[in-house]
Amino acid sequence: MAHRARSYQNARMDTLAGRLLVAGANLLDPNFYRTVVLILEHDAGGAVGVVLNRPSTSGPGDELPDWVPLLAEPCVVFVGGPVEPQAAVGLAEGTDGPVLPGVGIVDLSAPPGELRGPVRVYAGYAGWAPGQLELELAADGWIVADALPDDVFAAEPDRLWSTVLRRQPGRTAWLATLPVDPRLN
Repeated sequence: MAHRARSYQNARMDTLAGRLLVAGANLLDPNFYRTVVLILEHDAGGAVGVVLNRPSTSGPGDELPDWVPLLAEPCVVFVGGPVEPQAAVGLAEGTDGPVLPGVGIVDLSAPPGELRGPVRVYAGYAGWAPGQLELELAADGWIVADALPDDVFAAEPDRLWSTVLRRQPGRTAWLATLPVDPRLN
């Protein structure tokens, strides 16, 4: 019950922009199972974020040739979420954006200019209607955590879920040891 109260309390903040949503153990939706989502915008109109730990097997191809040298390892496009998978969202270090100190959204349709990277490109995004995210938080679907710039550019994105959980206080950190299929434990 303490976990539920903590999650709901975090959901009642004015905004979760710049924070992480870490999929809780009972979030089994295949779009979000064991994901870490960076919230880009959150207000009365809903929330938008990108999944940080779902690399695809595709590079940026011919669409973003100027950005390829700046891509963080692994140099692939990440699956940012199930909404508008044809849309690209770019996050870069060294920008003064509203996402995190030193990390902001970049316009991928323009040349990088003076930007030196690293950059991460996401196909699609995750979105929540007004009140939807708050309901999911109240149902323990997500754990709210502070974001670090290194989370955005993690070289081993498949470990990000457990890495973020390990740095949480108390019993929440224990979730990092949860096997993919608890029945096999």
